Parts: sequence; C-alpha cells; structure tokens
Amino acid sequence: MMRFWRRIKFLFNFRKSIPFLKDFFISKEVNPSTKVISILLIIGYIVFPFDVIPDFLVALGIVDDIALASLVLQQMIKMAPVSLKVKHGLIKEINEVHR
Repeated sequence: MMRFWRRIKFLFNFRKSIPFLKDFFISKEVNPSTKVISILLIIGYIVFPFDVIPDFLVALGIVDDIALASLVLQQMIKMAPVSLKVKHGLIKEINEVHR
C-alpha cells in the first residue's frame, strides 16, 4: 500500500517524472520491446481522444486524463528495472521488491 502512495505522489510531482521517463528510455537495462510498448501507450493516450468525462467540464474533465496518465506511468514503472525504481525513489531499496 505504501508503494501505491509513493507512486501517486510521484505522479503529482510531475517534474520528477521527466527524469524518470528520460532514464527509462535511455537505459540499456530496459528491453527495446518494453520501450516500444511504453511509446505505444503514450501515443495511444495522445491520439485517441476518447474521454469518459468531456474536457469542457473543466474540473471533472481533467480527472479521466489524470487517471489515464497515471495508468500509463504506473505501467512504465512496473516495467522499469529495479535500479531505476530505487534511483527515482519509487522503492527505498532493492530488498523491498521481494516483499
């Protein structure tokens, strides 16, 4: 449960997501197929304009966009190597993975 809240905090501090994304895509530890899947998820999110809640409902319309962005980022975090998760504070130490 603690990991979930750390990831949510990570998402809302989006400026911290940028270095993670950069490291994710340049890392030699991440398989090329994983990078392609991540790019497809990002492109799919951008290209398909399907909204559960229309964006013209300003406060509510942003909620589904945030939910989808967090889902894409969470999937990338799951696919990331442990070293990147530790580096960016998503887990405190390598031993936490085995809990």
